[in-house]
Amino acid sequence: MAVEGTRDLSAEALGALVDASAVINDAHGLEETLAAIARAAAAVLKAEASSVILLDKARGKQVFMAAVGDRADRLLGVEYDEGLGISGKVMRTGRAEVVNEVASDRAHYKDIDQMTSFETRSLVAGPLVHKGRTLGVVEVLNPVQATHFSESDRQLIRIFANLAAIAVANAQSYDRLERENCGLKASMAGERELLGDSPAMREVREMIRRVARSGATVLLLGETGTGKDLAAKVIHSNSPRADRAFIAVNCAALPETLLESELFGHEAGAFTGAVQRKLGRFELADGGTIFLDEIGELSGGIQVKLLRVLQEKEIVRVGGTQTIGCDVRILAATHRDLSAAMRAGRFREDLFYRLNVFPIELPPLRDRREDVPKLAAHFLRCMPAGQSGPAPALSNEALAALSAYDFPGNVRELRNILERACLLCCAGGPSDRVIRVEHLPKELGGAGEAPPSGSALAATERAMVLRALEQSGWNQTLAARSLGITRDNVRYRMRKYGLRRP
Repeated sequence: MAVEGTRDLSAEALGALVDASAVINDAHGLEETLAAIARAAAAVLKAEASSVILLDKARGKQVFMAAVGDRADRLLGVEYDEGLGISGKVMRTGRAEVVNEVASDRAHYKDIDQMTSFETRSLVAGPLVHKGRTLGVVEVLNPVQATHFSESDRQLIRIFANLAAIAVANAQSYDRLERENCGLKASMAGERELLGDSPAMREVREMIRRVARSGATVLLLGETGTGKDLAAKVIHSNSPRADRAFIAVNCAALPETLLESELFGHEAGAFTGAVQRKLGRFELADGGTIFLDEIGELSGGIQVKLLRVLQEKEIVRVGGTQTIGCDVRILAATHRDLSAAMRAGRFREDLFYRLNVFPIELPPLRDRREDVPKLAAHFLRCMPAGQSGPAPALSNEALAALSAYDFPGNVRELRNILERACLLCCAGGPSDRVIRVEHLPKELGGAGEAPPSGSALAATERAMVLRALEQSGWNQTLAARSLGITRDNVRYRMRKYGLRRP
């Protein structure tokens, strides 16, 4: 089907449009696509310069996203209010415009020419509209082979803008999918339910229900291992942003220099080793949710930059100058007393109040012991040794010991204890699938050692698998049967722990 209006165009103009369409459609990602549109627009209209201006509706701004021509580099990232300029008029009316006496036109926004020292004499602009949504404007300045643009140029820019709008919309969708793939799949793989029927957990779930549908910043408080990360996922899953990216960042895991680049991204050449541009977590989470865990560990410099995101909803990449709009909901968590840190001067007061819009305290497990049986049953269903056959059961004595324990590591410690106990109890084969007191750490009255860390737990699992393989003569099927897991699980653990038949 021919594009509307093309029958009145010259063969040369039609050929230029076809070439431009091919160049634009070869681009990937929004930035590359916009740059291709700017180059193609100048070529099609045979002009000195061109630019692509996108509408940032959330902030009410027009932003120069791509430009070609003399002094084009001065335009990138420049922004001005939504209704200003000829571009604002084109966005508002949805009609292409030709302005041949730009300096005297009432709609012309002269500040741009003054800032770039570029004289705009004649201008043609077309709206980027896709499925009724205004995306922005493509402007072309100063024809090379004439003194002004013509009415046929108005028709040409209108058709060109229609083609470009489709490419922009596709590129935006492409970028959004790329961002979501960085976080959405990972977040979907996580659990989505805060378990427990205790009054404390019912109150937490009610607070989450109230705040999830809003866009409010939430500060999750509580001891290590209480489930703050899971609470953040539940908030995101029940928010209007649930189908967009959920990006989690552990602020304590990286030094300040790396954390700044991780959060805000960097430009090529920003520092040694920065060979290409990198998008930060805030850009990857655009339209979705970012979860900042251990926010109490942020340095003063990063606190200032985070405050800017909260106040202005914009970031600047490390080594860059362009301001980038950022539509992200922020969830933060800490096990520290931020009020005390603020009074001690270690945490900014203004940032604290920006984060502390809706605080939720996750209770320690010792304050909701009645939830231990339900949590234990859930974790046992998810254990590797429970993937073949029924999940291991807890003896009454083992359950009583767990319920009486204080769990300084909270829910995370309970899970580690059960994973270790599950491996121990299932070593005797599928017929012996009951966790007894002797399978628990000695702190709970069992015969084992203290609750294992992640590395100790891995060492325990490796030893269990190795023993089963040796006892079965390295027959993977028999080893799997003795462990109560599948042969594929045995093979996976052999690769994981580097186990090979001697």
